[in-house]
Amino acid sequence: MAAGARTVYYAAMSLDGYIADLDENLEWLTKFDGPGFAGDAGAEGPMESSYEAFYDGVGALVMGSKTYEFIVPYDWQYGDKPTWVLTSRELPVIEGASGLRFGDRSVAEIHDEVMEAAGGKDLWVVGGGNVATQYVEAGLLDVVQVTIVPVVLGDGLPLFAGPVPPMKLIDLTPFGNGMAELTYELARAA
Repeated sequence: MAAGARTVYYAAMSLDGYIADLDENLEWLTKFDGPGFAGDAGAEGPMESSYEAFYDGVGALVMGSKTYEFIVPYDWQYGDKPTWVLTSRELPVIEGASGLRFGDRSVAEIHDEVMEAAGGKDLWVVGGGNVATQYVEAGLLDVVQVTIVPVVLGDGLPLFAGPVPPMKLIDLTPFGNGMAELTYELARAA
């Protein structure tokens, strides 16, 4: 693994800590499309620039089956970047997703393989909270980079599925649309 490569959980969450509502829906997020929202076609605001800088530094992705199933109806956004989908079920392959790998191994079992495939770039833990928590429990998560959306859902799927040790805030970037990106560092197990 390259010295600078990190394992990063990069996600958006509501002000009260949820990444999806109880129906596993992200409509609340896609409706919040202020200036520079990362989903805007051709957006050039600070949020879009932040996402592009993050994504350019990503060499491989890992996600759970629910996150993958959410993505299935849409165009594949991750090019040919190697992508692991953690699942014990057979899932459809998205057209144009040439780097997909499906399997039911643990994050600890695949980590070295994923980092090697990342080619010295970061590993993006796309989601969801269960997969991110597995990385924390295995002592393999380095950074949590989360965009806070000023919406209160009241209930839903949390950012993490279990306890997480204290983190150190290393960066805070406010966006003009009411959102803010917070970057936290976790101490890796020795």
